[in-house]
Amino acid sequence: MFRPLRPRLLQPHPEGAEYITVMLLSPAKSTFRLPAGVPFATGFVAIAVVAAVVCGLFPVGVSIAAVFLFAGPHNWFEARYILGRLPARTGKLWAFFLVSFVGIVGLTAWFAALPWLFHSPVFGSYTSEVISAWMTALVLWIATLVWMRSRTVPKFDGGWVWAVACGLVAVAWVWPLVLPVAMVYVHPLIALWLLGRELRRSHRNWLPLYRVALLAMPVLFAGLVLTLWNAEDLPGTDPLTVAITRHSGAESISWVSNRLLVAAHTFLELVHYGVWVVLMPLVGLKSAPWDTTSIPAARRGGNWKRGVVALLGIGLLITGVLWVAFGVDYTTTRTVYFTVALLHVLAEVPFLLRML
Repeated sequence: MFRPLRPRLLQPHPEGAEYITVMLLSPAKSTFRLPAGVPFATGFVAIAVVAAVVCGLFPVGVSIAAVFLFAGPHNWFEARYILGRLPARTGKLWAFFLVSFVGIVGLTAWFAALPWLFHSPVFGSYTSEVISAWMTALVLWIATLVWMRSRTVPKFDGGWVWAVACGLVAVAWVWPLVLPVAMVYVHPLIALWLLGRELRRSHRNWLPLYRVALLAMPVLFAGLVLTLWNAEDLPGTDPLTVAITRHSGAESISWVSNRLLVAAHTFLELVHYGVWVVLMPLVGLKSAPWDTTSIPAARRGGNWKRGVVALLGIGLLITGVLWVAFGVDYTTTRTVYFTVALLHVLAEVPFLLRML
């Protein structure tokens, strides 16, 4: 049987009304909560959709604006994130970090010298061979780091790396431009993998929805391909447009519209910038970007802390200089930037291996 409800006295009315007795039935309150990670996954999809739409409509203009606005800041946030994840001491990995440093500096210097080599009387007629040699050095450097890292991580077997390296070296000599173009399109995707790794560390319950949100990337990329694969080529013949189309692989992939290539590459780059400038700081930084207490090297104090602060300060200064230089001479600054930016692309290789 049901137990009768007891009457509850209401508080007096402000105007002095007498107490009244009522029978109150108090239904259980129902609250609706969004599944964990919905706002984050929605934000990622929104960034990807907006990037795909604007890049499909205005590929060259968006490419120019994206590099101008985000090239410097995204490098700074990436450097800040890496500093927060690197150990304060190299320990048993000192040889790994030494080979990493030598490869990063050496390969970047070699890449910066390529234009001079192409116009030199000795190597000018061996352009393809020079590119193949650089790619060979890059592949062997990465293979060496993979093998060295496998020696320190029991669960990671890197014995297969030499067979893969031999195959990639063969590709570099048979088709010299295949691997450089592949790097252009693969590099922006590394940020997506890093973001997933960071979510696993700090917001594991967001990870399932983030993986679902990643499905938007191939769908949007396929949409660009279906829409622009046979579109009219970009009309511009000025040095900047030529540089943008060349950077997107138009010289190697000549069977599709260069409008598609520029739009596709700019789409990946814009998502890449969005991850580093917007999403990664939300989940990947343990403290405010300017707070160095979460950086292991800075916690050693003394010159180490001053060095970290100086490094981040120089990064901010370079970002400001880039904006000024872009405003003065965008074409030349873009060329210099993408040459020097190879430094941070190569730095990602040992960092990713260090996370294994």
